[in-house]
Amino acid sequence: MTEIRFPECIKNLAKAKLNFPGVTGWVSQGKNEQIVFFEIEAGGVVTPHSHGEQYGFVIDGELELTIGDDTRIYKKGDSYHIPEGVVHSGEVKTFVRVMDFFADVERYQTE
Repeated sequence: MTEIRFPECIKNLAKAKLNFPGVTGWVSQGKNEQIVFFEIEAGGVVTPHSHGEQYGFVIDGELELTIGDDTRIYKKGDSYHIPEGVVHSGEVKTFVRVMDFFADVERYQTE
């Protein structure tokens, strides 16, 4: 199966500076928030961390997220909410594309 990647209109956005291997992100910067379009390779791991409120949508693929004490598998069409300050982590089961809204205007710096 061919992996569907984001189109050029997304890839022309500023690239996020990320410390997670296998993760690429493009930032749409708002006045009070960020929207980040992520492509994450299968096997990618997002280590436990916390920050401001986050709301995300799985566009393609499958990933396992642990939000607080709750671990679930999220697939294409699913959404998730991470309240401010809640520790969360993830493990990517297949190549995924997700779109995350961050209430933190400075969540990610750009290259």
